[in-house]
Order: sequence, then C-alpha cells, then structure tokens
Amino acid sequence: MSQFVINLLFVGGSFAVYIFIAIWARAGSTKEFYVAGGGVHPVANGMATAADWMSAASFISMAGLISVGYVNSSFLMGWTGGFVLLAMLLAPYLRKFGKYTVPDFVGDRFNSNAARVVAVICLLVISTTYVIGQMTGAGVAFARFLEVDSTTGLIIASAVVFAYAVLGGMKGITYTQVAQYVVLIIAYTIPAIFISLQMTGHVLPQTGLFGTHLESGMPMLQKLDQVVNELGFQDYTADVSNKLNMFLFTVSLMIGTAGLPHVIIRFFTVPKVADARWTAGWALVFIAILYTTAPAVASMGRLNLIDTVYPEGPTAESLEYEERPEWIRTWEATGLVTYEDKNNDGRIQMYNDVPAFAETAEARGWEGSELVVNNDILVLANPEIANLPGWVIGLIAAGGIAAALSTAAGLLLAISSAISHDLIKKIIKPDITDKGEMLAARISMAVAIIIATYLGINPPGFAAQVVALAFGIAAATIFPVLMMGIFSKRINSKGAVLGMLAGLIATTVYIFIYLGWFFIPGTNTLENIPANWVFGISPLAFGAVGALINFAVAFAVAYATEEPPQEIQDLVESVRYPKGAGTALDH
Repeated sequence: MSQFVINLLFVGGSFAVYIFIAIWARAGSTKEFYVAGGGVHPVANGMATAADWMSAASFISMAGLISVGYVNSSFLMGWTGGFVLLAMLLAPYLRKFGKYTVPDFVGDRFNSNAARVVAVICLLVISTTYVIGQMTGAGVAFARFLEVDSTTGLIIASAVVFAYAVLGGMKGITYTQVAQYVVLIIAYTIPAIFISLQMTGHVLPQTGLFGTHLESGMPMLQKLDQVVNELGFQDYTADVSNKLNMFLFTVSLMIGTAGLPHVIIRFFTVPKVADARWTAGWALVFIAILYTTAPAVASMGRLNLIDTVYPEGPTAESLEYEERPEWIRTWEATGLVTYEDKNNDGRIQMYNDVPAFAETAEARGWEGSELVVNNDILVLANPEIANLPGWVIGLIAAGGIAAALSTAAGLLLAISSAISHDLIKKIIKPDITDKGEMLAARISMAVAIIIATYLGINPPGFAAQVVALAFGIAAATIFPVLMMGIFSKRINSKGAVLGMLAGLIATTVYIFIYLGWFFIPGTNTLENIPANWVFGISPLAFGAVGALINFAVAFAVAYATEEPPQEIQDLVESVRYPKGAGTALDH
C-alpha cells in the first residue's frame, strides 16, 4: 500500500469521525451554540480545551523552536503557566458570572458598551491572527501528505471546519475537539516513543532525553552539545544571556495565554463553578503529555537530522546530495527544505555560517551552509527521518491536521460569538430573537471561514510578526481587564476603557517601531536588534510591560473619577466567591 493511500485512510477516517460528531451534537439553541448548553463534563472539557489550545504551533512548530536550543523552552513555561493563571485567577470567577463571551463579561461588569466594543476589537485582532496561521498550517499539512497544492488543501480544510463548526457550534466543536485531542496526542507520542527507543532504549521520551545515547555511549544531551558545537552552533543546553528579556517574554506568554478569548470561552461550558477549576486541571494534565514530550522530540530530531547529513560524524565527509534520503527529496518539493551546492563538491554541508566559524569552515573546504531545513517540518518529518513505518507517517498527518483544525474551530467560534452576540444582540439589535441570533451566529462564522480561507491562500507578508502582536494584545488588554473586573470593585468603566486603550497603543507602537509601522516592510523606526531594545526588552516580550501600563492607567483613572454604581460593586463582591453551582447573572 502506497504512503499516499495510508495518509488518505488516516486523514479521511478522522474527518469522517468529526463530521459524524457534528451531526450528532448539532446545536439547537444559542446557549448550545455559544457554550454547548453549559453541560460539558470537566474531563471532556479539559480534553477539548487542550485540543483548542494545542494548535498547529504547539503540534508542528514548538519542537522546531526548541530544537534550536533549550532556551526556547520559555515557550513551554509560558504557555503552560498561562493555564495555571487561568485555573487559579480567572476560570471559576468567569464561570460564576455566567456569561457567554469575554466581551459579554467586560460589557456587563463595567456597564459600558464602549468597554464591550474595545474588547470585541481586541478579540477580533487576536482571533483573526491566529486563525490565519491555523488555516495556513492545515494547508501545508494537506499539501505534503495528500499530495495536493496548498490552496486545494486549504479549501478542503475550510470545508471540513465549515461542516462541523457552523452546524454544531460550541456543542459540536467541543466533542469534535475531544476526538481531535485523541488523534493528535497519539500522533505525537507514538513516533516519539519509537525514536526514543531507537536512540536511547527508553520507552518514555521524557526519560530518554536524559538517558544515554546508545550509539556513542554518551549522555543524550552531552552528545547533542558535542555535535552542534562541532558545526559552529551554540551548545544546545547553553544558558540565555538576557535574563530580564526571557523573564518578561515568559510572563507575556503566560498572561497572553490567560487572556486568549477562544481558551477562556471554554470555561463557560461546564455545569458548575467548581467544574471550571477541574477543567483547567484536566487541561493541564492533557497538555503536559505533549509538552513534556516536545523537548525530547526536539533534541532527538535535531540529532537525527545532523546524523543524516554527517553519517560518520560532523568532522568526517558529509552526505552526497545524489544519495540524499527520500524524505529530503519529498520536502524539497514543498520548498521547506532547500539545497545549494556552494562549493560544487556534490555533498551537503550544514553548519553555522558565522564569522566565528569561518576559519574552521575554510579549512574543511566549505564555502557556506548549503542545506536549509525549516524548523516547522521537524515533527512532521521526524518519522521519515527516523525511517519509521508508513502508518506512523499517516498518523502524524492526521495529528497535524487535527491540531490545526481544532484551534481554528475555537477561534472561529470566538469571532462568530463576538459579532452575533456582543455586537448584534447587545448593541445593534437588542430585540433580535433567539432564532435570529442563531442565524446571525452561523452566518458570522461562515463569513469568518471564507475570510480566513482567503487570507490563508494569500497570507499577509507580516503574518509571522502579527502572532507576536496577538499575544501582546491579549496580555496587555484582555488579561488585565478581566483581573481588575474580578478583583477590584473600584475600577469603573472609564478606567477599564482607557486602561485597555493604553495597553493596546503602547504594545502596538513598541512592536511597530521594530517590525515596521502596520508591518509595512522598511518602515521600522529602529532595527530589530538587542542593542536597540529599550532596557533589552524585545517586541515579543513587551506584552508584560503593556499589561503593567494597562493596570497603572486603569487604577489612576478609576481613582480620579467616580466609583462604579453600588449594584456593580455588589456584583463583583458576589463573583469573588466561586464555590457553589449558581451564577451571578443567569436569571
């Protein structure tokens, strides 16, 4: 059986399951469409939340980031820490409030349509950014594994999301995400177990990472440090020099995660307030399975790649290009692996082409690094690099697509509910019927899918940078306003609105200064290098500073103006006690 047929069986089979679930769990009311009727069990919700959060970035890109060096484990710490914040500081209180969406909470807590609209704007920017990335990732996965062009793959992905998201709403998406979690976690861990057994003899990749490299007899990480060092790269386990920037970057990821609307909305779907905490706990368990496996996948994948190029070691002759393995040929067709024979010796050289290594490279007859491997392919290509069976490659195909689609569906629902519920129902047409709101929600989602598909086919050149902006906005706007809305009776609507705007403007301006105004190439005021960063803070880490600005402005304005109405202060007081099954505004 050909690899294409195997991939088709795995991907097609998983799609059939998703569509069946959507038909079985189709939404019949706005409550089912927005929050799955509020009756999802915490274990199922934790699994769905894990799938919602572990996007194509987690499944496909994270191991590639960590493979460059373990300093990138800040992604792991930041993203996981965000769920701890959600569990301890936000989830139960938001569930107690009893609303459908983040802007719904902001608008009602501060008794302000202006605050609601600002929250909607932030939500749309954050969610649109993410959904473009997810749809593009799904298109790449389709292009590689189903042997179609990326545009066709993207259209297929959009059709599948349309079928189960528009039909089922949150109810259909929740149970589909449970199935997608099962698919993606099996797809991620089984190849990792195979590779760990091959390289270290350990069944668990988590222990294999700290085990012995069987071929050399050296500790796994020591062996990796040695080979990357021989090729001019920094040691894999090297420490980071700018501790402040790493700390702020990790904090930005944490509070950005805790402020992501499509993740927060999942905590509105459980029956009781206590279940919101249990959801966060179970989500952490399910996420931890992948996140503790990722460093092993990263390190072993990088060592496998180097061993492929230098079969006898980095100081011996490298691989002849004509003898390259099939996986390189396959990925070259996608453009994510490229080769240029710079010294015309017919062999592949791959090393850190920097001045500090120039003398060593010249002595070896090298005239530049010739193989460029996109870090994003590491997880998808790992089974092929390690010569694993064809069914494992098919499993990875289904897993990668499941990761992209699960998050895309959650983001599209967040966009849809913000438009239909927070704008149309709450501001534009308050007298709209339940049936009319359901229709508006489905139309909003359909339009969002069409726009996401178009932008996925024609991605803006700044898509990569905007991901940083999305985290920055979530950290600098949504997280602070939720924290203040829950824990401070004194913050009024003026403080909330001006705080959000201050955090939003400060964060976007700082990012634009280094990445280009509105991301137009060549318009950046300063070159994006550490020497130019204010106090060494990179644009990626500025979300934490934006959050502090938000808090400072909100408190200053609130204390300089009138107190919120007494009924709002009483509401905040009631929300602070999350125990029990009741909600503050259900009736």
